[in-house]
Amino acid sequence: MPRLRVFLVSGLLVATFGCAPTQTVSRRGQDNQLITEEEIEASRAPTAYDVIQKLRANFLSYRGETSFDKRKSQPYPTVYVDGQEFGPLSSLRTIPASQVATIRLYRSWEATTKFGTGNMGGVIAVTTRQ
Repeated sequence: MPRLRVFLVSGLLVATFGCAPTQTVSRRGQDNQLITEEEIEASRAPTAYDVIQKLRANFLSYRGETSFDKRKSQPYPTVYVDGQEFGPLSSLRTIPASQVATIRLYRSWEATTKFGTGNMGGVIAVTTRQ
C-alpha cells in the first residue's frame, strides 16, 4: 500500500508540473518573447520594426506554411496594437518606437488562444505608452 501511495503521488506531481505552462527565459532571466520599454529605449531604433530587427530578429522570421490551403496560410506573424489587429509585419514600420511600451511575440498556439483563429503565423503584440 505505501508503494502505491508513493507511485500515485509521484504520478500526480509529474502530471501537474509536466502540464504547467512554460515561458521562454534567457540566461539573464529575461523573457525572450518580450521586449521591454527599457530595451526599446536603449535600442535607439526609430520604429517598432527596427527595434525588433535589432533585438529579436527571430520575431520576424518565416514560420512556414500554416495550412494546406495556400490562400489561407499565414507564414508570418500578424501585428496587433493594444489588442486590436493592426496589419502585416510591414505595418510595424509605421509605429514610432517612442510610442511603444512593450512588444511581445505569441507563437501560433498562444496567438490562437489569446486572439482567436486565423493567427497561425503567430502574433506580434505591441502595447503603446499611455
